[in-house]
Amino acid sequence: MGVTRSAMSSQSTLQGLSAQARDAKSWPFEQARALLERITRLRLSDAERDLAATLFARGEFAQAVQTLPALGKPVIFETGYGPSGLPHVGTFGEVARTTMVRTAFRALTEDALPTRLIAFSDDMDGLRKVPGNIPNPESLEPYLEMPLTVVPDPFGTHDSFGAHNNARLRAFLDSFGFEYEFYSASECYRSGQFDTVLLRALARHDELLKVLLPTFREERQATYSPFLPISPKTGKVLQVPTTSYNVEAGTITFDDPDGGPTEVPVTGGAVKMQWYADWATRWAALGIDYEMAGKDLIESVKLSGRLTRILGGEAPEGFNYELFLDEQNQKISKTKGNGFSMEEWLRYATPESLAYYMFQSPRSSKRLYFDVAPKAADEYLQQLDAYNRKKAEGSNETQIDNPAWHVHHGSPPAHGSPVTFALLLNLVSAADASTKEILWGFLSRYLPGATPASEPLLDHLAGYAINYYEDFVRPSKVFRAPTDQERAAIEALAAKLKALPADADAEAIQNEVFEVGKAAGFEPLRAWFSALYEVLLGQSQGPRFGSFVAIFGVERTLALIAKALAGELVAS
Repeated sequence: MGVTRSAMSSQSTLQGLSAQARDAKSWPFEQARALLERITRLRLSDAERDLAATLFARGEFAQAVQTLPALGKPVIFETGYGPSGLPHVGTFGEVARTTMVRTAFRALTEDALPTRLIAFSDDMDGLRKVPGNIPNPESLEPYLEMPLTVVPDPFGTHDSFGAHNNARLRAFLDSFGFEYEFYSASECYRSGQFDTVLLRALARHDELLKVLLPTFREERQATYSPFLPISPKTGKVLQVPTTSYNVEAGTITFDDPDGGPTEVPVTGGAVKMQWYADWATRWAALGIDYEMAGKDLIESVKLSGRLTRILGGEAPEGFNYELFLDEQNQKISKTKGNGFSMEEWLRYATPESLAYYMFQSPRSSKRLYFDVAPKAADEYLQQLDAYNRKKAEGSNETQIDNPAWHVHHGSPPAHGSPVTFALLLNLVSAADASTKEILWGFLSRYLPGATPASEPLLDHLAGYAINYYEDFVRPSKVFRAPTDQERAAIEALAAKLKALPADADAEAIQNEVFEVGKAAGFEPLRAWFSALYEVLLGQSQGPRFGSFVAIFGVERTLALIAKALAGELVAS
């Protein structure tokens, strides 16, 4: 049934971590421990749980699986996707975060308990409206309300519009190296994989309605049915009341607007379930153990969990993450198009920086706008450097709470970037660099022997910095003239720079900048650095100034200072 993609970390990288994982503070490990508790509670008897706890405490997970075969059943994670549109930043966030929990669970259990991640596409949904961003949108008008896997592909590349968007989803997930199994709702319904649960839903439809109807308005209660029949006449997914149920025959009867009273089986793809019941059907039929959802779906999760138990399953473990906000602190909406898209982030920063941003405080509201990308890019690099520094020092300090560990599925790369993203942005600004080749002219002098091939991450960052500068920094650059205090201090700094030895490094230059600011009486000292950025670079903040000078070059920095003091930057 599933189409599998594998690119996870090797088993060896996750072995020997269970003791650290038991005490890890990061949220994926909190989730992993809760999931392990769920697995033992549902799969084992009281006596077996006691034995499992003893073996787990010793780190003997392979022995536990061998002794207690019920633990050997795969632990199934799931993420859901509505294929009426293209994958977006929310899609990435949900799969990235779920993968972080899965990796933490694998580390917690020494990789002895098998796991799977299902990426489920709800492609049996009816086409509610024709998207405006497709070729010949009018050609899809006759297919409104038909399942997406029946609607023709307007791009002409796949058998259906649903198949086209499913392919885009899989390509999207593959590009980030996620390991998953792709499941199609249409295939699950039509192949009979859901049939047992669907027949159980038919037999227990009164119990389902008892839970569902109180959640609807009175007029909706009169017409609601958990079953959405597919019209044999038109092929549309119908939202019509069910007039009668035949449990023995496994059928429902309804009034088809185009065919009169009609009886269809609930099996074999002749119906699909309404939203809450559909989620519950999926959880029960596929045995889902873990699925997270946005904060806006808290009540949906609770309601679907109750329905899952009626259908003979158990609601999965999971947690509700907070939603992203735009620059006005309003909820991001695909319909409104506000916020920062996936394509935009990947134009300005690395996918690892986005994964890092997803890792950070998932239960807190955060702005997802262009100005968070540079900060996330450099914070990710700082965490990666910290991880590798402690590793090189042979530190026994727990590393599995480091965000880089989670971003890279337990196997962070051994090398990051020797230059920060913020520093590259300022270098682009000062050098008016329009190509990576110009930037590398400075970088290769600062890092002798470094090339785009030997420093691939730095090379990528250089391209991102140019894009970001052109789109956001250049249009908002505002140079100002220095105050009398600032002019005197900048002149003093120029004198200090001229007196430096030719081999002065970034740290030596930074020390001189500090001393000049202190001697000039800036309080707080941060005001001195803000003045440098505003007067010399036309922006209010930047990287360590000593590092900037070291890369840009002392002579070029002196020329920049001269232009600023002469008023040429303000005039330009």
